[in-house]
Amino acid sequence: MNYAQAVVLAIVEGLTEFLPVSSTGHMIIASSVMGIAQESYTKTFTVAIQFGAILSVVLLYWKKFLPQGSDWAGMIRFYRRLIIAFIPAVIFGLLLKKYIDQLLENVIVVAVALLVGGIIFLFLDKWFKAAEERGEPELTNDGKAFRIGFFQVLAMVPGGSRSAGTIIGGLTQGLNKKAAAEFSFFLAVPTMFAATVKDLWDFHHEGGGFTGDQLPVLVVGNLVAFVVAVLAIRSFIGYLTKHGFRVFGYYRILVGLAILVLHFLGIDLQMF
Repeated sequence: MNYAQAVVLAIVEGLTEFLPVSSTGHMIIASSVMGIAQESYTKTFTVAIQFGAILSVVLLYWKKFLPQGSDWAGMIRFYRRLIIAFIPAVIFGLLLKKYIDQLLENVIVVAVALLVGGIIFLFLDKWFKAAEERGEPELTNDGKAFRIGFFQVLAMVPGGSRSAGTIIGGLTQGLNKKAAAEFSFFLAVPTMFAATVKDLWDFHHEGGGFTGDQLPVLVVGNLVAFVVAVLAIRSFIGYLTKHGFRVFGYYRILVGLAILVLHFLGIDLQMF
């Protein structure tokens, strides 16, 4: 992998990780088109640059992650609800990892998940219109946090989108669109951090490592993913509150159809 390819993948990661469009589907297309999907370093790179994306959330919402004045109780509630929402992903992630990895190898599964999610997103604004008008601006209930966590589990199907699942989960629990999206960002921090550390540990345990040439590429990738994710999050919140979800539904459908067309044309699409 050269620097140009690393930058492209980092841009894709930064743009799609926090939007409800499935970063997995986009990584399949990008890595396959560039001819690097089968390189052993590619999977490790795409996992490692998630650190840059994670840091973008911490930077943008640092007041949530750090205590403000003497409000330690508020910070404790915030972290407690994050942990509660994170628990289902830990349990089912460990139990189902082998099956999820098998699904990841099937681009048809990814495409179908994109299509189904896209169709759902076309109707979200209508289904949750009342929630938007009277929705809560912040998550204030531990039970609701736990239920949102189960929506994140449903999104473990490749192509489903972790962001999409948790946003829909937030809407079902009475949050408005902005609050649902922001809690999705917050929940991404422990979820993505744990998944990244686990994958990198497995990589190391299997005898993998980074060469002197790969480390600078990895640093550049994280920096690009960080900057792009900051811009994507800021833009997404503004767009979502004004225009809703419909455009993301159409986009998911287009990407899902693109994967199916490329697959049936005989183009080898692989996720590492």
